[in-house]
Amino acid sequence: MEGALGERLKREFGLDISGNVGMASLVYNAEGRNALRSLWLQYLSIANEYGLPFLATTPTRRANHKRVLHSGYSISIIKDNVKFLQSVLKEIDHPSYLGGLMGCRGNAYTGEGNLSEDDAFKFHRWQAGEFAEAGANFLFAGIMPTLPEATGMARAMTDTGLPYIISFTIKPDGCLIDGTTINDAINIVDSKVSAKPLCYMTNCIHPRFVVSALEQPFNQTDIVNMRFRGIQANTAELEYKDIDGSDLIKATSSPESLAADIAYLHQRFNLSILGGCCGTDNRHITEIAKSISSGHHPLHPFER
Repeated sequence: MEGALGERLKREFGLDISGNVGMASLVYNAEGRNALRSLWLQYLSIANEYGLPFLATTPTRRANHKRVLHSGYSISIIKDNVKFLQSVLKEIDHPSYLGGLMGCRGNAYTGEGNLSEDDAFKFHRWQAGEFAEAGANFLFAGIMPTLPEATGMARAMTDTGLPYIISFTIKPDGCLIDGTTINDAINIVDSKVSAKPLCYMTNCIHPRFVVSALEQPFNQTDIVNMRFRGIQANTAELEYKDIDGSDLIKATSSPESLAADIAYLHQRFNLSILGGCCGTDNRHITEIAKSISSGHHPLHPFER
């Protein structure tokens, strides 16, 4: 999967992505389009080099219906983002899949302001429907901290008929921010929808925290082993309270170290969607691709 976009857009291109709809507005100016294209083509080229399928998502986590209506941008912003990413992915002939990125209404790191299940279903239906009409290959719920909103969003995604992935905000103790275990969250969401998510994963977290979470006895279950399948990793071993509000994350893991930790998750827990989040760039994604394609068996992260 792709690596970081937001941090790199700020750090390397000096772009302001603090508006009401965040990065989604970048498709409306040449500088923004050129920057996004540059980053996606870097990541896509790495996948192509190592013969790995590529997943990319539209930068639309904040572009829900309420924010779009108050942004001053076109109501077609979701479709415009899908169209632009489609054009980029066509530049290299390689198996690629376009995901429509959605996010919680409130704070993804604390759960503050997040929605009940029924309110989430109503709130997220518009954005999910726009992605389906635009031709996205799948839907992606990023950094979801609370079970009720994740469940309501899953119901909205199910109604589109598109395959979808739920990515939780999890802690090293093996739970979501609201205290729900990964095992219980998967069981509950699966039981509430007519079409289950393709899989579950996590993002915006260091891989060593994920090792700790998955090694909790209550998560050592068949459903977690079968259904929890991916990570977009941070380079810094920081808790969410330290990430929240931070403009740029200082890396504490080298590309090689991060790749080794992710390779362990791949081998030990069968994680198969592997990419980057805060602090990552093309160097990290290259090392991840290299490590996975080599098929070697790394040591447990805490034994290195």
